[in-house]
Amino acid sequence: QVQLQESGPGLRNSSQTLSVTCTVSGGSITASYYAWSWIRQPPGKGMEWMGSIIYEGTTHYSPALKSRISISRDTSKNQFSLQLTSVTPEDTAVYYCAREDLSDPRGMDYWGKGTLVAVSS
Repeated sequence: QVQLQESGPGLRNSSQTLSVTCTVSGGSITASYYAWSWIRQPPGKGMEWMGSIIYEGTTHYSPALKSRISISRDTSKNQFSLQLTSVTPEDTAVYYCAREDLSDPRGMDYWGKGTLVAVSS
């Protein structure tokens, strides 16, 4: 059973960098053919895909966030991380990490529980 757990500070000030880490157990982040993604949901709004890191290390980002986002991984710890720079209160959201099976059209099959990050003005 694959499990994902987000961790990171729950409060940021505007202009700071938001960093969240996802620790994966029950499966390797380098295993074919999976992508490891970050998705967020602001209060009262829908889900927003932010970006992914593919099993071989390639990253893909949402065009809306491309200038501010970075996704990296630590294969020795089986973790992948999100960094979002220059945050504003509009970046307040629950941040989720998820696994996407690239061979399955259903997409995301395992999710973390999410972590709330609030950005103060």
